[in-house]
Amino acid sequence: MTAVEAIGSSLGDDSAVRRRDDSPVLRMSETEAAALGDVPAEHGDTRMLVNMGPQHPSTHGVLRLMLEMEAETVLRSKPVVGYLHTGMEKTGETLTYLQGATNVTRMDYASPLFNELAFSMAVETLLEIDVPERAVWIRMLMSELNRISSHLLFQATNGLDMGAVSAMIYGWRLREDTLRLFEKITGLRMNHNYIRPGGVAADLPDGWRDDLLRLTDALPDKVDEFDTLLTGQPIWRERLQGVGIVNAAECLALGLTGPLLRSTGYDWDLRRDMPYLAYDEVEFDVLVGTYGDCFDRYAIRLNEIRESLHLVRQILDKMPGGDYRIQDKKVTPPPRARIDQSMEALIHHFKIFTEGFKVPEGEAYAAVESPRGELGCYIVSDGGPKPYRLHMRGPSFVNLQVLPHMMANTLLADTVAIISSVDPIMGEVDR
Repeated sequence: MTAVEAIGSSLGDDSAVRRRDDSPVLRMSETEAAALGDVPAEHGDTRMLVNMGPQHPSTHGVLRLMLEMEAETVLRSKPVVGYLHTGMEKTGETLTYLQGATNVTRMDYASPLFNELAFSMAVETLLEIDVPERAVWIRMLMSELNRISSHLLFQATNGLDMGAVSAMIYGWRLREDTLRLFEKITGLRMNHNYIRPGGVAADLPDGWRDDLLRLTDALPDKVDEFDTLLTGQPIWRERLQGVGIVNAAECLALGLTGPLLRSTGYDWDLRRDMPYLAYDEVEFDVLVGTYGDCFDRYAIRLNEIRESLHLVRQILDKMPGGDYRIQDKKVTPPPRARIDQSMEALIHHFKIFTEGFKVPEGEAYAAVESPRGELGCYIVSDGGPKPYRLHMRGPSFVNLQVLPHMMANTLLADTVAIISSVDPIMGEVDR
């Protein structure tokens, strides 16, 4: 059972969230949900079809929206995807399991470590291995830091989309602090290939604790600046409150997770409700909204940065010693120092990088709570060194389904706020 199925089975009739004026949320009929065709003749010149994108600053990538409009009101909309299709899932079936993390990390380039984590967990399920405790906590640390950097990117671009240019400057500056730390730990600012089957690529470098303390000490005050700049600003609230409303029933029917689902008041987070890594050994709050509008989604992500900082501090205190990857199974390369000392290590190094390691037959699904919702990796193995089938459940792809529901009978100016609040990454959509 996936996380979406688990929460769907527990949904009651009283979970639907309504608009602030207590009127029901607008829904599209089956006819309206169909592909938009020619404007019916009986409407004459009152309606028109407008293409927004696929090259548009507010679509966060090559997303195309077909909008049926009457004056400034969007009556119906249809997202059109595929302009960035790279075939990464099919490519993953030609790469060894050791090479796989290099491929999946490029799907969601704003939070690449979550793709690596889901892929590695699925492979480890098939191998029936447990990674060392230190590797588990390093993975948690990197995931929460990546959640912070992803949400800071959202705050930056969301502000820019609304015309709050200062938010872009503040968010970009804060994100740089986390990317510099990533570069010191993994060697790269993004697309890290750091979390791999069996553990992580390298141990935390010298001085990492001091660097992390400087980051966690400086970020809270800087995050508070977003509250000062935006949260109580009347124009900001007018642009976001009551805009793009969706309720819990619609979210579950469409398979939405993450901040979009939690903005409706539905309390669900994979880290707490289906624990993985060591999330059951740390304390954190799952933040939910009330109205399911753009403002709730903005506020949830802003406060999740604070919760992730709280988690990072706990991980810092509880980080265990030991190895950062398994050594008793031949799924990780030997230490470089041993290659010059041992013929067995040299052969092992040669074979693992040329042939890879074989994984027993079977299938596995692993899911993690990414900044955009449930990110899952489904792998089928035929017993060889490469996946027979690879599929990623990208939350951005699933979340785009809600756009026609959010945009029905809204103003054209509100479509920018709605798209931004969904926070899609098109590399994850067109994979």
